[in-house]
Amino acid sequence: MYYSLFEIFSVGIGPSSSHTVGPMKAAKRFAQSLQAKGNLADVAKVTTHLYGSLALTGIGHGTINAVVFGLMGLDAENIDPHYDYITRIKQHKKLVLNQSRLIDFDIDRDILLEKSISLKEHANGMTLTAFDINGNILLKETYFSVGGGTIARQDEMGRKIERKPFNVPFNFNSCKELMQLCSQNKLSVAELVLQNEKSIWSSQFSIKSRILKLANIMQENIDNGLRKEGYLPGGLRLKRQAHDMYLHLKARFETNQTDSLTPIDWINIWAMAVAEENACGGRMVTAPTMGSAGVIPSVMRYMERYGKFHDSNDQKKAAINFLATASAICSLYRTNASISGAEVGCQGEIGVACSMAAGGLVAAFGGNNFQIENAAEIAMEHNLGLTCDPIKGLVQVPCIERNAMGAIKAVNAARLALQGSGNHLVSLDSIIKTMYETGLSLSEKYKETSLGGIAKNAIDC
Repeated sequence: MYYSLFEIFSVGIGPSSSHTVGPMKAAKRFAQSLQAKGNLADVAKVTTHLYGSLALTGIGHGTINAVVFGLMGLDAENIDPHYDYITRIKQHKKLVLNQSRLIDFDIDRDILLEKSISLKEHANGMTLTAFDINGNILLKETYFSVGGGTIARQDEMGRKIERKPFNVPFNFNSCKELMQLCSQNKLSVAELVLQNEKSIWSSQFSIKSRILKLANIMQENIDNGLRKEGYLPGGLRLKRQAHDMYLHLKARFETNQTDSLTPIDWINIWAMAVAEENACGGRMVTAPTMGSAGVIPSVMRYMERYGKFHDSNDQKKAAINFLATASAICSLYRTNASISGAEVGCQGEIGVACSMAAGGLVAAFGGNNFQIENAAEIAMEHNLGLTCDPIKGLVQVPCIERNAMGAIKAVNAARLALQGSGNHLVSLDSIIKTMYETGLSLSEKYKETSLGGIAKNAIDC
C-alpha cells in the first residue's frame, strides 16, 4: 500500500511518535467523535486506560501529557510551547474537552496505567470512555498507536491503516513492484513518488514547497540543538552534549586541527542535537518516528555540506529527491513490517530511519534505482535485531547516541552502494521480511517496555 510522503514525514511533539503523537491524535479523535455524535454537552467525566508499552513507558515518553492535549482538542500545530497546560489542569482539576466543554478532570485519577495488561492487537493500546453525570457510558473507544504517529481504532486494525488506500497512478506493495514500475515508466523512485503525491493533493497544494518546509524544520532542529545547554528532563539528569561537542569541533576547525574523520564528528553532533531536542519535547518531524528523528536531518546536512551542487536550486532538488525516495522506502516497511519500537524493537525505528536515509542519500548523489535499493538493504541488514530498551522509559539512553550511530551507518551504506553497479544478492523485500520476523521473535522485554536489556542492567550496575 502506498503511504503519502506527508504521512511519513509529519510535524509532531516529541519525544515519541508512537507514545506522544499517536495518543494525542487518538484522544483528539475521541473528543471529536463525542461532538460529532452530539454527546459532548452531556459529558461529565472521561477516563483513559493505557495498556502495554504505553503504560510501561508512558510517563517517560510523555504519553500522559499527550492524552491531555488530545482531549483538549490540541495538536502539534496549535499547542503554545510557552504555556503550561498541565500545571494549570493539575491545579484546577478541570479540562476543556475539545476546546468547548468544561469537565472535572484529575490526571492522576482519570488516566490509568494498566502495566500488566496488553491488548492482543498491538502493544500500544488505549481505551477512552466518556460518562454522563449519572455514570452512564456515552462513548467508549479503543485505539492503537501503530508507529510513526499513525493511529487506528480497534475496528480498523485489520486494515493496518486508518484510511482507505490512495488512488494513485503507481501503487506498490513491494520493492520488486516499485522497481518494475520505475523501469516500465522510465522514472526514478523520487519522480514516481512526486507523481503519486500530485494525484493525492489538490493543485493548490505545492508538493515541493511543502517538502522543503519539512526539510527546513529538520535543519532548524539541528541548529536549535546546537545552541541549547542544560539538562534533559526526566530522572537521569543527563546533560545535553551537542552544544559542547559543537564548540569543541568548531574550535578545532578554526585552528586547523581537523582530520580525515572530521565529517563523522559533524554527523554525530548533528544527529545528537536533533535527538536532544526531541528528548525535551520539541516540535519535530517524524522521520519515520520521533525516537529516530535525528538520523535523516543529519544525513541531509552531510549531503548539503559535502555534496557537489552547482547552486542552491540544485541543492533544493537534491533535498526533494532525498525525502521523496526515503518516503518510498518507508512505505515498504509500513506495508510489510512495522516502524513501531513496541512491536519490533528499535530496528523498526533507527533501523528504518537508517535504511531511508541511505536510499535517500544515494538518490541525492545521483545513484540509480538499484543502487538506492542496495543502500536501503545494506542499512537495515546491519540493524537487524536492534532492541528497544530505554532507561527509565525516557527517549534518551541509548536513543540519543543511537541516532548518531544510525546516521553514520546510513552514510556508509550509501557509499558502499554507490561504489557498486546496483546488482546485489539480498533484496530489500527479503530484508524487510527478515526484520519483521526478527522483531516478532524478540522478547517483550526488548520492545519498548524498559523491562530488560540496558534499561534493567544499567540501573542494576
